[in-house]
Amino acid sequence: MAYDVTVILDDRPGELARLGEVAGAAAVNLDGFAAFTGEGKGVVHVLVADDRLETLRDAFTDAGMPVADEREVFVVSVANEPGALGEVARRLADANVNIDLAYTTFGGVRLVFGTDDVRSAREALDSF
Repeated sequence: MAYDVTVILDDRPGELARLGEVAGAAAVNLDGFAAFTGEGKGVVHVLVADDRLETLRDAFTDAGMPVADEREVFVVSVANEPGALGEVARRLADANVNIDLAYTTFGGVRLVFGTDDVRSAREALDSF
């Protein structure tokens, strides 16, 4: 299993570096991330393996970066070719799964999806 961890930071130089340094010092590998800014804040989603979730949460909290949200997500390997995202997203849509989070990972072509219906999403993509 994989987990998406959301951290809200101030939108200022060095905050993303600090996040990466805190994870690194805790020996937690980040498998992917997405970051956005707005209204003076940075919203960072990081992908972490379930066996490292507690360690990462504790490290962020100790560093003054409390976790705003954490949830199970699923990661799908896809071909690096045109239309790959559309194919996966269509399967989920056809299974009536609403995607409320999506980003890619490091190393390889893998898509991370968050939804409030992980079970249906996995069933829709079992043969993928």
